Amino acid sequence: MSMTTVGRLWLITALVACLHALTTAVFAGDEQHRVNAPEQRAKPYLVLVSIDGFRWDFPSFLDTPGIDRLASEGLSAEALLPVFPTLTFPNHFSIATGQLPRNHGIMANEFPHEDGERWYFYKDRESVQDGQWYLADPIWVTAEKQGMLSAAYFFVGTEADVSGTRPTHWRAFDADVPGSERVEQVLHWLAEPAPTRPHVITLYFEDVDDNTHWYGPGSAESVAAIGRVDVHLQKLLAGIDALPHGDQVYVFLVSDHGMAAYDPSRPPFVIDQVASLEGVRAVEGGPYVFLHFDDAETDRLREVRDAINSRWDCGRALLPDEAPTDWQISDSGRFPDLIAVADPGCAVLSSADKQHKIQPGDHGWAPESADMRGVFYAWGPRIPPATRIPPIRVTDIYPLMLAILDLPAGKMDGDPGFLPSLLLPEALSPSAPEAAERP
Repeated sequence: MSMTTVGRLWLITALVACLHALTTAVFAGDEQHRVNAPEQRAKPYLVLVSIDGFRWDFPSFLDTPGIDRLASEGLSAEALLPVFPTLTFPNHFSIATGQLPRNHGIMANEFPHEDGERWYFYKDRESVQDGQWYLADPIWVTAEKQGMLSAAYFFVGTEADVSGTRPTHWRAFDADVPGSERVEQVLHWLAEPAPTRPHVITLYFEDVDDNTHWYGPGSAESVAAIGRVDVHLQKLLAGIDALPHGDQVYVFLVSDHGMAAYDPSRPPFVIDQVASLEGVRAVEGGPYVFLHFDDAETDRLREVRDAINSRWDCGRALLPDEAPTDWQISDSGRFPDLIAVADPGCAVLSSADKQHKIQPGDHGWAPESADMRGVFYAWGPRIPPATRIPPIRVTDIYPLMLAILDLPAGKMDGDPGFLPSLLLPEALSPSAPEAAERP
């Protein structure tokens, strides 16, 4: 082999290595220079696990030893109530910040900036990683600002430089990464020496959401996905048990929303068959259509609203100020100008060619629909065992995370006192007789 050929091969190898390094810089992050501040090192550890699309009753579909352990040794809510809209990105960020979409900025999976020039789209890595879209500090940013390390194996917002800060370790979302590999990495982080061990870790699974979209709730594929995720949870708990500091670790299990099926006897309502959508951008998902008008003139908005409502008996169109108070919609330019939401089981489309938006399983119906409810479990040294509580809201979890990690409270929309009031005194543990007698 000539020296010229060797040189070319060396150059190609070097270029490939550089390309890999650049790609890694975009799709993952590890701030090796960061260490926990001395005053943070004795504090507990929290693993926030999200199972996307995990409806409140899914654990009853099969044996789930991992989830059963969380319930018997910790706390569980009857349901987790989502915010409007019942979509992945706004609800995950509400869990992480304790704030409503109107305050944290992530109004949907796709929405415009107030300036009308830019759009956030959940599949667009540039916007997902742009911290300017995120208007509130999530728990990992709050921790990092206090000198407490964090790590993320996926979670909405963890790829972005929110307030100029990312987790010490983060990964850009990649559905091809097996769940077992994600768990192994979380356990590796928890096994780090105290100075570099993250105290806040997020872990995300999309398996249940994907298979329930594709095959419907209750399908063999959806149920199998529930079982797979529970196996990952069992592995996580067993790994924590094996750590010398495992008795300092908390695990929260959450979901962003539930899932439901469409009523096949009800054909979808098609908006452009009753009203002109010229100059309108429609963002839709089957249970809902969000209409963004180039010229949001009040008379035209009312005209389109009335045309829809006069012909639709399985849903309603609303101006933002007509929405239920609990939806907490603001007049921000990030919210749609007109909202069409179908009744549970019904569908709405902007045009007939959007039929592909209707899947065997879906979410996006109003948050008061029972099938849109998710789950919340908490497990750890100060969590009272075998404790069942009424439904809570996604914004109520953040105050409990702050209390456990002893981090300063900022602005929040959730109940600041209810969940923290359930914590056992630090001198007690779930195995103590005093703890077992608590309601």
